[in-house]
Amino acid sequence: MKAIIYEGPRKISVRDVPKPVSKDGWALIKVSHAGICGTDLNICAGTHPRAKAPLIMGHEFSGTMESENIPGLPKGTRVTVYPLLSCGNCEPCRTGNAHVCNTLGLLGIDCDGGMAEYVQAPIDSIIPLSDEVSDKLGAFVEPVAVTVHTLRERGFVPGDNALVFGCGTIGLSTALTLRVFGTSSILMMETDETRAQAAREMGFEVVSPIGLDVEPYCQKRTGGNGFDWVFDCAGVQPVANVLLDAVKVRGHIIIVAAYKKPAELPLIKGMFKETSIQFVRVYRKKDFEVAAKFVAQEANYEKIITHVLPASEAQKGFDLLTTKGTGAIKVMFHF
Repeated sequence: MKAIIYEGPRKISVRDVPKPVSKDGWALIKVSHAGICGTDLNICAGTHPRAKAPLIMGHEFSGTMESENIPGLPKGTRVTVYPLLSCGNCEPCRTGNAHVCNTLGLLGIDCDGGMAEYVQAPIDSIIPLSDEVSDKLGAFVEPVAVTVHTLRERGFVPGDNALVFGCGTIGLSTALTLRVFGTSSILMMETDETRAQAAREMGFEVVSPIGLDVEPYCQKRTGGNGFDWVFDCAGVQPVANVLLDAVKVRGHIIIVAAYKKPAELPLIKGMFKETSIQFVRVYRKKDFEVAAKFVAQEANYEKIITHVLPASEAQKGFDLLTTKGTGAIKVMFHF
């Protein structure tokens, strides 16, 4: 089968490899679409601490069941996969928090993933897709699950307002999921005009934070209070500088982005406002199941997918996301 292989820092290839043979408790899936995640970019850069070459990347994918005689999942069933690999024995796993397992692994990072014609996955992690969800959207359930988890895990209250920093895949998905959850109003901040325009085309108001005095601006927009919820989907120091300026007294700051470098925060402002700063990581299986329904309800999720390429153009796909000015947001491969 053809597969996209991480061969080492800044080196990927497309080559023929043996088709996987399912082990006990796992099933074989014929892959349709697989998306590039920010984690995959880190792997390709050689900076991911666990991924080891050679590796078939990809933990965002959809496909059809290839294995036979799987109860409830007959051959040909269209599916996506909850890609987390938890030990089941550590304290987080034993207390219902397997998504933050002490030794958490993922398909496409700790073992071969979905950027290939076939992939094997644990049977209990396979999630059927409804007829309303396209194969392309099926591979987008994973990033939406991140945002569903963000709101469910941290207790977002319908009717509250929100500010979202960043109009990339997770920022846009967060804004759309907020809309589904019933937020009263959403403001987005983004420095890249192409991404800002993509958000505007989905019906969101977007402003650039460059040169903006964030605290008085946010107070003016919210009757002198600041925002109920502030979501950091950017993960850069300039945003960290102003998170506590944007939030209201006793408001909520949620760090969704994965910061690549240590960041500083003016924590005294957090004390003055008695605000909460919380973090989220991946998702629970229930979040994944909810996300699979949401993508069928909100047509704008599909607009985040800007490029779908054949697997033979693997290098082009990664270049689109590492080169400025391409307009790429979510890039997928079609097998």
